Amino acid sequence: MNMYIGNESQLYGVEEVRLVGGKGDGMRLYNVRNGAGLEFSVSLDRCADISRISFKGVNMGYFSPTGYVAPTYYDHVGAGFLKSFTAGFVTTCGLTAVGNPCTDDGEELPLHGTISNTPCENASHWIENDEIHIKVLVRDAYPISHQLVLEREYICPIGKNEIKMIDKVKNIGSRTAPFEILYHCNMGYPLLSEDAEIKIPSTQVLPRNDHAKEGIEECLKVESPQNGYKEKCYYHKLSGNTEVSIYNNSIKKGVKLSYDANELPFFTQWKMMGEREYVMGLEPGNAYPDGRADMREKGLLDFLKSGEEKVKKLTFTFVE
Repeated sequence: MNMYIGNESQLYGVEEVRLVGGKGDGMRLYNVRNGAGLEFSVSLDRCADISRISFKGVNMGYFSPTGYVAPTYYDHVGAGFLKSFTAGFVTTCGLTAVGNPCTDDGEELPLHGTISNTPCENASHWIENDEIHIKVLVRDAYPISHQLVLEREYICPIGKNEIKMIDKVKNIGSRTAPFEILYHCNMGYPLLSEDAEIKIPSTQVLPRNDHAKEGIEECLKVESPQNGYKEKCYYHKLSGNTEVSIYNNSIKKGVKLSYDANELPFFTQWKMMGEREYVMGLEPGNAYPDGRADMREKGLLDFLKSGEEKVKKLTFTFVE
């Protein structure tokens, strides 16, 4: 017990707020402070993804030109996903489709699936053992189709600059369902600049296409913003308990992303060095973003049997 304060929210805690005006009108956010310089927003109407995040007053993530967009405005046709792609620090892609729009097994699938535009149910937060906990349930279910439920929990220690994300995805339906998930983690300025060093301990790197192949030798190099830059994607092979990081010497801060590559065997690096579209995606998942049909054709598509549950864990550690 701290004898200097009468209310813990003076130093740390969770506050629920709602946005007013624009396409984000009415959206629910959990604003979190851990008392050691880490502040972030959990977007309850967008799969409890992390929208904004700062470390000791310095922005870490990327906020796209769309800004906050409520699920009401979601366009599921083709690449309409981009019209409401806030990006933020984390956007969850899935749960039955990741990547390019395609038709698979007779089903038309939109870009990156629908889960990131789905509101949470049963959101709650509490403090226990000097840790801030947030727990939500997100439902991805349709009649005569897949019926998946995502149970997400964040654990943020008070006084320690770390966020643990624990996702449990369960098939509550009677049919076996395709299961794809990708964590679109988006690094932005000033964490991302020419002074940033990115480390991805991969044993193999493959370009997504011929355009990306042209710059594969310098795929980890962070360049200055360029007018007309065309995005590049690289597929990295990692193994075991692994750690991907970005550190910027000019601000003396960085982020480490730790996870088990056995749980999330595919890693995509999205490199976008455009003017006013300046972002580096560090994206672990159980699928590459080439569309579900491509993953099925290659024999790489994951499934959840009826009643089956799979757990995915990520840890973000913020360092000076």
